[in-house]
Amino acid sequence: MSPAVASQLAELVAQARADGLAVDGEGGLLQQLTKIVLESSLEGEMDAHLGYGRHDRAGMNSGNSRNGKRSKTVLTEAGPVQIEVPRDRDASFEPQIVRKRQRRLNGMDGIVLSLSAKGLTTGEISAHLAEVYGASVSKDTISAITDRVLEGMADWQSRPLDPVYPVVFIDAIRVKIRDGQVANRPIYLALGVTVNGERDILGLWAGEHGDGEGAKYWMRILTEIKNRGVADVLMLVCDGLKGLPDAVNAVWPATVVQTCIVHLIRASFRYASRTDWAQMAKGLKPVYTAPTEAAALDRFAEFSGTWEHKYPAIIRLWTDAWAEFVPFLAFDIEIRKVICTTNAIESINARLRRAVNARGHFPTEQAALKCLYMALMSLDPTGRGHAKWVVRWKAALNAFDIHFDGRLSAGRI
Repeated sequence: MSPAVASQLAELVAQARADGLAVDGEGGLLQQLTKIVLESSLEGEMDAHLGYGRHDRAGMNSGNSRNGKRSKTVLTEAGPVQIEVPRDRDASFEPQIVRKRQRRLNGMDGIVLSLSAKGLTTGEISAHLAEVYGASVSKDTISAITDRVLEGMADWQSRPLDPVYPVVFIDAIRVKIRDGQVANRPIYLALGVTVNGERDILGLWAGEHGDGEGAKYWMRILTEIKNRGVADVLMLVCDGLKGLPDAVNAVWPATVVQTCIVHLIRASFRYASRTDWAQMAKGLKPVYTAPTEAAALDRFAEFSGTWEHKYPAIIRLWTDAWAEFVPFLAFDIEIRKVICTTNAIESINARLRRAVNARGHFPTEQAALKCLYMALMSLDPTGRGHAKWVVRWKAALNAFDIHFDGRLSAGRI
């Protein structure tokens, strides 16, 4: 920073203290400081472009020189700021800090993307910017800013993946999408746990309305994941998705498919009166905590004897899901703790649902996926969640390595 600019800044701050100048708002200290910093940076860029400073005799007969200034208003985090942009005679100057035709600083784009990731509509974002920053930003401009993430989303959805994942969780959230008429559509999220215990979101996929997601649908999704480099998945945890177990076994024959125990219990409660929930939960606990499959069958027989006459649908629900329910009973307690529920993915889905619920419904499938992608990219800004994941999975990964005969270690090579 030049001495002149430093003196100008110091003088402005002193004046603000003396006169009680507001920090933010129209004509506030932040706007004036932003103007000074931007204009001094542009002058520095012009000096570098021409090869000499203002009023320097070295510029005489150099072939190019300054040619006045033009006014331009840019939208910043301090509000709209009018700046003077220097020009040169042959119009070869290409400023970088505020490029030609640029009307917003990158920080403002970040604010728009952050608000959109939280589920605000373009109209709500426009109103927020007008209220907080005194800036008039059209809905079309906000939409254009958020559309920039689509290229990044496409790259993210097709990026190479790790060769081995000890666990992949698959779950869905329901999103209202207007396609002729508003309908509930599932958006599926696949979350992988890496061989180092880190969280890796593999992708987002939109399902069809109704019962369109059968074995062929899941074969396409899982084949896509395999083609992106995933050679082996030790265990896949899901919520009884139709056709998924058959597709998994076709793509990765050695993968164990495990149904989510918590989802199974919740589904049971939907068939029962609320007054019976506590007793049913007490009766089901010995089933899913049994030391062996044989013991689980005995406990389930006892549960059936108590409840089948009143809730036969619940008994049928567990009987139909039994093949995907029992695999984890053969595993170490450390593995059981991390795979018997999809809580790992449901915490992410809770954040996604907040973004979705704030919007109500989406005009297109792409708009829904864009909103969810931005919400995913804004997860865990401090990195503390990442650290907790790694610690939580250490013991389970050791158990996985032993139980699956070194298949996990193959992913670390």
